Amino acid sequence: MLENRDYTLIIDKSGSMAQRDQSGGKSRWHIMQESTLALASKCEEFDPDGITVYLFSGKFKRYDNVNASRVAQIFNENEPSGRTDLAAVLLDATNNYFQRKAAGQTKPNGETILVVTDGEPDDRKAVMKVIIEASRRLDRDEELAISFIQVGTDSQATKFLKLLDDELQSAGAKFDIVDTVTMDDMEDLTLREVLLNAIID
Repeated sequence: MLENRDYTLIIDKSGSMAQRDQSGGKSRWHIMQESTLALASKCEEFDPDGITVYLFSGKFKRYDNVNASRVAQIFNENEPSGRTDLAAVLLDATNNYFQRKAAGQTKPNGETILVVTDGEPDDRKAVMKVIIEASRRLDRDEELAISFIQVGTDSQATKFLKLLDDELQSAGAKFDIVDTVTMDDMEDLTLREVLLNAIID
């Protein structure tokens, strides 16, 4: 399930990522880096031709065929600022998958999109719409998995991500393609489990 898949990592660099959830603690941006680098290394094992990485705030930037050491470099080149236009970057990532699928360039087991975010997008409805529309273009459930990994402790954001995980099918999605974990959950799970849950949840 994890082999022969493509992996895309979408990293939130909006202004709220600079927040510290505990006084004197590290910022969300710094907490996220360690886990994201570990995640990138794991994805690289399964996707040796490199992963796709997006950074987004009000706009997004895409990097193709990235290896784990390049991810560290990308972090060094960026600082959190701006809005959280999650819908636009998700649309680009899902459209890119369907374009490659149409051209016969996708892997046999499909693709996993991992979104590392503090979870509060500018436009919730737009995010839901992108995921629902993408699910309707799929031939099978496991083909595309979107996993949201929440950084920080924003309870409204947690609620929204849970809704994406549990209620999109009742809102019209063809398959349940979303899985949500928090950074705390990730401490109890191996990265392999996080990736597997994304696909089979």
